[in-house]
Amino acid sequence: MGIGAIPSSTSFQPQAAPARSPTAVKTEFTREEQAKIDQLKARDTAVRQHEQAHLAAAGGLATSGASYTYQRGPNGVNYAVGGEVNIDSSPGRTPEETLAKAQQIQAAALAPAEPSGADRAVAARAQQMAQEAQAEISAKQQEVNRGYGLAERAATIDIFA
Repeated sequence: MGIGAIPSSTSFQPQAAPARSPTAVKTEFTREEQAKIDQLKARDTAVRQHEQAHLAAAGGLATSGASYTYQRGPNGVNYAVGGEVNIDSSPGRTPEETLAKAQQIQAAALAPAEPSGADRAVAARAQQMAQEAQAEISAKQQEVNRGYGLAERAATIDIFA
């Protein structure tokens, strides 16, 4: 399951960079080019912070580091404009382990200050996983209670005066 899939917005669609000599480095930019560079720098920072928040919250569930989608700026530098962190979303060996894992997945998905739509979808799937694990835990507990005759006793109240 990938979290942190920050899609590139339409203003950040990759564009083919004009052919340049590898030794030619442009140091002066038009106002539009500088605005684009500034925009790409800001997006790069936001994307990297977003993915780092996922990684920090995912802990051992992260199956890889963050992977990024890049766009080359007018200055020839690649800027991250999208990203993703893959995490292990398989169920645990027990319902209790699955519940804990689902809670951590949900926390990782919602860790960034502004979770994306993909992040919210992962959190919703993790919430469903947690509910199913909790239902299984409750069913087991009821079975244990019935085995000890506790279910019948819970229905009666003894009052002593």
